[in-house]
Amino acid sequence: MGMIFERMEAKHHAQALRLWQECEGVGLSQDDSFEGLCRFLERNPGLSFVAVVDGAVVGTIVCGHDGRRGFIHHLAVALNHRRRGLGRALVERAVTALRTASIRKCHLFVFRASAAGRAFWESIGAEDRDTLAMFSITTAE
Repeated sequence: MGMIFERMEAKHHAQALRLWQECEGVGLSQDDSFEGLCRFLERNPGLSFVAVVDGAVVGTIVCGHDGRRGFIHHLAVALNHRRRGLGRALVERAVTALRTASIRKCHLFVFRASAAGRAFWESIGAEDRDTLAMFSITTAE
């Protein structure tokens, strides 16, 4: 298996979207459209990555920052490629890119009901910040 890691680009959108739709625990919205992803990648160049095997996207991490804090979205690994360190490798690439951009802390989003997602993040040392609550405001009409 010849796996390679690439910076995520617009050309990866269709395969990435298919992967996200297949992975339990990945919440999608209109911002995951082709245009939405392109806008995000343009604003956050070099921070998001894909893992590719034989031309197929088998892993993704979408990462960005606001100049102060990093944010990770859509860490996803195809079911038949899990338990091989791929998720950890994608996280390491994103965290290294944030560190290079002088971002010292990164937040990530995991659905509380996603036992597998929570277990993964805990296994790599992420802290569950149960003292914080996340709120959302929809700005679209």
